[in-house]
Amino acid sequence: MTISVQNFIRGAWVDAKSGATFESINPATEEVLAVAAKSTQDDVAAAVTAAKAAYDKWRLTPAPRRGEILYRAAEILKERKDDLAALMTREMGKILAETRGDVQEAIDMAYYMGGEGRRLMGYTAPVEMPNKFGMALRDSVGVVGLITPWNFPVAVPSWKILPALIAGNTIVWKPGEDVPASAAMFAQVFADAGLPEGVLNVVQGYGADAGGPLVEHPDVRILSFTGSTDTGLAVYSKAAALGKKVTLEMGGKNAIIVMDDANFDLAVEAITWSAYGTTGQRCTATSRLIVQKGIKPRLVEALVEKARSIRMGDGLDPNVDMGPLVNQKAMAKVSSYMAVAKEDGVKIAVGGAPADMGKGFFFQPTLFDGVEQGMRVEQEEIFGPVLSVVEVADLDEAVRVNNATRYGLSSSIFTENVNAAFRAIRDLTTGIVYINHGTTGAEIQFPFGGTRGTGNGMREAGQAALTSFTEWKSVYVDYSGRLQRAQIDTDDILQQQDGDN
Repeated sequence: MTISVQNFIRGAWVDAKSGATFESINPATEEVLAVAAKSTQDDVAAAVTAAKAAYDKWRLTPAPRRGEILYRAAEILKERKDDLAALMTREMGKILAETRGDVQEAIDMAYYMGGEGRRLMGYTAPVEMPNKFGMALRDSVGVVGLITPWNFPVAVPSWKILPALIAGNTIVWKPGEDVPASAAMFAQVFADAGLPEGVLNVVQGYGADAGGPLVEHPDVRILSFTGSTDTGLAVYSKAAALGKKVTLEMGGKNAIIVMDDANFDLAVEAITWSAYGTTGQRCTATSRLIVQKGIKPRLVEALVEKARSIRMGDGLDPNVDMGPLVNQKAMAKVSSYMAVAKEDGVKIAVGGAPADMGKGFFFQPTLFDGVEQGMRVEQEEIFGPVLSVVEVADLDEAVRVNNATRYGLSSSIFTENVNAAFRAIRDLTTGIVYINHGTTGAEIQFPFGGTRGTGNGMREAGQAALTSFTEWKSVYVDYSGRLQRAQIDTDDILQQQDGDN
């Protein structure tokens, strides 16, 4: 049965004003899963108007009360976890264990940000004058525009929606066009939790039709984008020219470093999961393996064996380890890098071609051997189940190779040497660093994001997420009963105080 997906505006499910629709395809079967509203500028305008109208009442709702709604959302997500996970697997392909984890991240984030309703962590500090008090408060901003990808249909939106809500903002959200049904089911959770109408609005559709107008709308004060680096930088440029605050989480070319003294079996398991989990379609997926030469031959042999043992198929099958790529466009992109590798003389040790599964966008787990630093397959984000192996002589070279990319999201090192581990912590220039673990698996209580072409200095999750969706307001209370002149010469202040005495 095909699912009908509408926009969610002012607390109601509505068709696109043009009546146009688009299809969401199950990537494992190539069957039409959903038909969704195809939004345009008019739909975005209606959603922003609804969010703007809801803002004053929502920002004046005490933050602890806002937090209670997030707690209720967490409880509803727990009840609907299996249904939502199954829908996500059907819509974007990853296996059920991963889509359940996707929902669990949203549950965790809802509880975490619900608790922020009783904190929000402003601060006080001493002031220069007598009989005067100073404090800094977090303030809501207004209407927030969110643009999210398809690979984490619930987790990534939750990193944005929940802190934006607890801070007192209202939202217009454009989900990834490959997952409209999952986004609609997630949005319904907030409605059922008691979120007032107009506080969260959803416009389905494509970037050019709906995302662009959202970026440009004059009443959208903050934009938060997750997606490719090229698109993110275009969003950043346009929004910055309009004076908007922007948060970006973009691409990655993440590496695991394996030293000769590594726990071999642990490294093999972690590399396999980090490279081929979610079919390599994570911003934190491991796409480079930087290996010290002594351990490399044995490690490559073990990884080839593990790749060959991965069971591909429909993610709804509990016996499957890896699902399909999200769509035909992704299949074409990943396939194109096989020719790039061959042109550079790279050996394809395993995989290297689409998998014949009858239907669906399946690609074999692939390992490139003999990759050198600077090659395209070592530098460019392929976003599929492809791992490039680079041999290095020592830790210093490994760190140099790791840092010499356009991206800086996540990195990892496997070593039993505590000194090497701490050098890596100091010298790896990525936003996330793992010791004896793969490059995936971030937790919601810590900042998430990267350096260089991965982001613009902002972070998601943890306390840092609140910075993305608030502005600081400094407040001074002078109870001296007379004018005290601040920002004058220190000697003058002392004379003034002496006069008071």
